[in-house]
Amino acid sequence: MKIYNLFFLLIVSVACSPKLEPLKKDFGSSPVPPSPNYQKREHWASLPDKSDGADSVPLKSNLKNEQSIAKADVFFIHPTIFIEKPVNQYSWNADVNDVSMNHQIQTSTILNQASVFNGSCRIYAPYYRQAHLYAFYTPNKSDASAALNLAYEDVKAAFEYYLKNFNQGRPIIIASHSQGSYHGERLLKDYFDGKGLQQQLVAAYLVGRAIKPTAFKQINPTASPDDIGTWTSWNTVGKNFLPNNYETIYKGSLSINPLLWNGSKTYASRELNKGGVAFKFTYRPKLVDAQNQDGILCVNRPHIKGSWLVKNKSWHRADYNFFYMNIRANVALRVDKFLQHQSALSK
Repeated sequence: MKIYNLFFLLIVSVACSPKLEPLKKDFGSSPVPPSPNYQKREHWASLPDKSDGADSVPLKSNLKNEQSIAKADVFFIHPTIFIEKPVNQYSWNADVNDVSMNHQIQTSTILNQASVFNGSCRIYAPYYRQAHLYAFYTPNKSDASAALNLAYEDVKAAFEYYLKNFNQGRPIIIASHSQGSYHGERLLKDYFDGKGLQQQLVAAYLVGRAIKPTAFKQINPTASPDDIGTWTSWNTVGKNFLPNNYETIYKGSLSINPLLWNGSKTYASRELNKGGVAFKFTYRPKLVDAQNQDGILCVNRPHIKGSWLVKNKSWHRADYNFFYMNIRANVALRVDKFLQHQSALSK
């Protein structure tokens, strides 16, 4: 048995099941971190001309970072990395100047998730005052709302800076995971849904959050691999497992199978999986299969030696990892289709 394969599974399973302690202060009693300034490059986790984790390609793959010639942009919103007991005075929202936190963001989500887009898109990913994971579990809804609203203020500010200074009318993909998809959903509603900017939307990948199919007025769920202007989401779990609050949160939510790119319950074998990424950001072919159940995406154990030792059933952190190459190929397909569509309209 290869220890690194087992270690990959263990770190994913631990990350999916954090042991949370209640925050000691309510939001109103906790200091608020300073606002980011998106004129400063250090307040961006990824920029096309900045050396960062999103420039990477998986080991043992033949991929290239193509940002310098990409004809579309992705605005990527990272998930919750602020999950441990706060080590400074900021309890509810992370400080974008926290060097340790930013290192964790770079080596986890920016590397394993944002990089999937570097074959077809220039990548823009802001650091933002992410809400602590406890915001999603606290019974105090006013604290949760305040922390998430503060985080979204930063995402909006970063997106508006991006539009004004970087976009220049280029096609846009909105991509995110978990808490990032909470903000991504709001961003689509505020800036795209039924608005002029919708004409620039290639697709939205709002992964790792339960969102109802009717969430948007004029942006439809994905129904086929080359759909443009649509949105996609899925939440990965082990076969025969139902997440907590399945009936109230996940059931009836959109679940698109990233091996088929539709919402059907058709089983997709791992033969359709172009490859995922595992420990040390290494390419692994045919990593998992996938099948939609109502509101969730079910997979059998990953095709890695030692997986039988892991009893974990929530694969939240692996939502991108498991389907890395399929997502990357789908992004390329949609960008090409969008550009063809634009070209036809201009004639």
